[in-house]
Amino acid sequence: MKLYTARARALATCLSGLAGFVDAMAYIHLGGFFVSFMSGNTTRLGVSLAEGSSDAALAGGLLLTFVAGVVIGSMTGQIFVSRRQPAVLVMVALLLAAAAALSAFDRPWLAAIAMALAMGAENAVFEIDGEVRIGLTYMTGTLVKLGQRITAALLGGDRFGWVPYLLLWMGLAAGGLAGAMTYARMGVGGLWIAAGVAGVLAIMAARMGPDRHPPDLDAV
Repeated sequence: MKLYTARARALATCLSGLAGFVDAMAYIHLGGFFVSFMSGNTTRLGVSLAEGSSDAALAGGLLLTFVAGVVIGSMTGQIFVSRRQPAVLVMVALLLAAAAALSAFDRPWLAAIAMALAMGAENAVFEIDGEVRIGLTYMTGTLVKLGQRITAALLGGDRFGWVPYLLLWMGLAAGGLAGAMTYARMGVGGLWIAAGVAGVLAIMAARMGPDRHPPDLDAV
């Protein structure tokens, strides 16, 4: 991640915040299910199957929908190539707007599908050669790298190499807080805010110019 430009890292942090915002709203609205954090849904799937609960169908459906969103985002990136980032983010904005509209018409489960598709697609923003180089909607790998970079700093390596990973995690945490607070005041109508933010980030990505890949992908 350190090989990306400062603007790209800032965009990644903002996108993690967006993911946290949407996931927090979905978690509250769906009663403990996620549209971004698929590890949580996988655990719920296993527990629900063990208990013979119908919740397994919802957890499994969200998992499949998220994967479908990744496919859609990746295909969009393949079509637009050097304009991958703004193209994918426009799709994310449209899906979130669709989720907000479906919620307004009292279609919560269709709205959840649109949200999960959006979160899956978002991960294609920093995809290169079929591999996601910066995880935006999940933080386990980021926290592992944070710990590794802290270790390196303590042993005399890059003193601040851990900072981008900390900021990425903080973006998701701050987004989750903002999403929960927004839901308390606006309900799922707050998804219009998420759609607007995604649109603004698409404009920012377009102004950054064509994607420029880090020279050493293994070090990201």
